[in-house]
Amino acid sequence: MTHIRVRIGVLGLALVAGLAAPATATAAPPATASAPTVEELRLDGDVPREILRRSGFASAGPAFARGLGRADSYREARRLVAREGSALWRRAVDRVQGRGPARGDLSRDDDRPLYWARLGMTRELRTWEPGFGLTGRQRASLLGVLERASRGQSDIRLPHDRHGEDGKGMKRVLLTGFDPFTLDRDIRISNPSGAAALALDGTVIDTPDGPARVETAVFPVRWRDFAEGAVERALRPHLPRVDLFTTVSQGRVGRFDVERTNGAWRGGFPDNENVSRTETVPVPDPSSQPQWTTTTLPYEAITAADTGRFPVYDNTSVTEIPAGGTEPVVRPDGPTPGSTARAGGGGDYLSNEIAYRATLLRDRLGLGAALPGGHVHTPVLQFGAGNTDPATGAVTDPAFVRNRLDIVAQVRAIVAVAVSASEPDRPGVPDRS
Repeated sequence: MTHIRVRIGVLGLALVAGLAAPATATAAPPATASAPTVEELRLDGDVPREILRRSGFASAGPAFARGLGRADSYREARRLVAREGSALWRRAVDRVQGRGPARGDLSRDDDRPLYWARLGMTRELRTWEPGFGLTGRQRASLLGVLERASRGQSDIRLPHDRHGEDGKGMKRVLLTGFDPFTLDRDIRISNPSGAAALALDGTVIDTPDGPARVETAVFPVRWRDFAEGAVERALRPHLPRVDLFTTVSQGRVGRFDVERTNGAWRGGFPDNENVSRTETVPVPDPSSQPQWTTTTLPYEAITAADTGRFPVYDNTSVTEIPAGGTEPVVRPDGPTPGSTARAGGGGDYLSNEIAYRATLLRDRLGLGAALPGGHVHTPVLQFGAGNTDPATGAVTDPAFVRNRLDIVAQVRAIVAVAVSASEPDRPGVPDRS
């Protein structure tokens, strides 16, 4: 999910269109209780309904609505929302990982049923009018509980120590993915980073240095959630306890990238609510906010390894306004001292922002270079030849499934290489003034 000038094809990510988006300084308020959001309104299209039907997830929203109808207090509703949100996450993970019936002919590796089923549930909750009355603050709190639980953010279960049942060391890995996005361009779209999160959650990867337990979560493609601290809230309890973390998103066509540097800038491309933000990334304590943060993932080991069919690059390019300058300049080898960020290696969209926030949190927690962490961009997930027109194309095809499976398998291999590397790479830290 990167916005890096025009480097990729139409199915690449949010690129040039966002540069013309209006700039505003504050996050958009949540939708009113009675009005579905832009995301939720897309549920009425034929493609979302087909994805839900063919995956067995079409019943999630109606069943959730019936449960809400039986709740006779806010406390009971909160328990229900937490339980059902977590159940949706576990159901999606189980389907992808092959547990239980598929309940439909859509391939099990698909991340889209979770996305659309979650929106069905949030729409029911947003428009629910209980007999006991519900304040706007209570409804917003319930929506927050549902979002976090159904994204796996409330279900991160890292081992308490670094020893597995067989007594060998058990390393701990935290990985994040994203929802599908650019849905107005192609509502069929899937996000391989979200598929990887579902495929890897709770799994143990065997590495040359022993087993590694992976826990995952998925994040929305919405500027406001990030401004409200969603990333920090989800990651802060766990970063001190992991051996490696990586945020993952969809990036360029035909390649993986390990992003070396992340920038403190939002470039304005519309999110899944069709909201734009062009501004410095809003974080707590902005007076100490750096313009750049740096990966501590072992990028040399990752790029040297044979992890799959897609090439993997150490991406060092950024876009900056040099110290004393006024116009953006592309720097292939990273930022120069005193510069102002305009795009990290991962662009200026939410993939760059999650990498920036996660690595800034790493540094503010005092973990610094001792904790390997950063961002990996996957290839763009493409449909097969002859199925590229969103107006007439099918929701899936064999090449589409094969591409997603290959990308997910390569993410797994990259994690295995990264976690077994003896030390994180420690590039020179750029000037953070």
